[in-house]
Amino acid sequence: MADRRLQVFHTVARLLSFTKAAETLHMTQPAVTFQVRQLEEFFNTRLFDRTHNRINLTAAGERVFEYADRIIGLYNEMNIRVRDITGDVSGVLIIGASTTIAEYVLPALLGEFQGRHPDVRIRLSVSNSLGIVHMVESNTVDIGIVESPVANKNLAVEVCWQDQLVFICRPDHPMARADKIPVRELLDQPFLAREEGSGTREVISDYLAHNALQWHDLNLSMEFGSPESVKSSVEAGLGVSIVSKATVAKELRLGTLVALPLDPPIDRPFSFVYQRQKFRLRAVEEFMRFAHAHCERQGGVESAAKAQVS
Repeated sequence: MADRRLQVFHTVARLLSFTKAAETLHMTQPAVTFQVRQLEEFFNTRLFDRTHNRINLTAAGERVFEYADRIIGLYNEMNIRVRDITGDVSGVLIIGASTTIAEYVLPALLGEFQGRHPDVRIRLSVSNSLGIVHMVESNTVDIGIVESPVANKNLAVEVCWQDQLVFICRPDHPMARADKIPVRELLDQPFLAREEGSGTREVISDYLAHNALQWHDLNLSMEFGSPESVKSSVEAGLGVSIVSKATVAKELRLGTLVALPLDPPIDRPFSFVYQRQKFRLRAVEEFMRFAHAHCERQGGVESAAKAQVS
């Protein structure tokens, strides 16, 4: 219902990029340019200065952006308030999730949520935690779920549930018979790691630092872009690793891997990250409430999961 020209202009002005705006709005770049030019013709003035492949808002553009921000905010508020009255939960919900969460945590949660809210169309974008934060910053997704700390203080971060990282090795590995793994016993083992930008890698890096160690103290053997690659390589005897306990349930049942707690242990939050704005789509609000309730229910089986790991 909001003026499409204003929506497109607002996105370009916020990102200061026609290309990024086109990606965010799922439009072609010429279509974005056309909408902005229509608005410039309406006001009979330039809204952007374009120099050396960079754009900046003109004085008029700054003023239009201020009003567009308020208009779009009021539109979103109206949308949410009316849907609160009608109880309608529909529309498109775009979720960004880091690899571990998308592959091992979200499928069951999204399946249950979709069953309760069939009129919500869910789109899932998957990347490492750093990539998901960038998607939230650019408004490519409505909400992100990440497994590492978020440095951007302009984004809101809300912990949903706690995850535990565990040491994994083959059942015939000498360390498989231990009760727990002291951190310094990792140093002599060929270590298989996730790629830079991975939330798991960042958490392990912080863990090492808190124990007066660094990455170069590990015998880093290989780096991989997914938890599956790490697990397969450990199963093949190429080394040991540290992964989320959520990723190894199948391997523990099959007996192809052993998972042991670390000493000291590693716990990390899985967190929602989203733009700091007062009003969000009703579907986003409902999903966050549902996810929190889902995590509270899962808390009842947490002790059983920990027993399975150890």
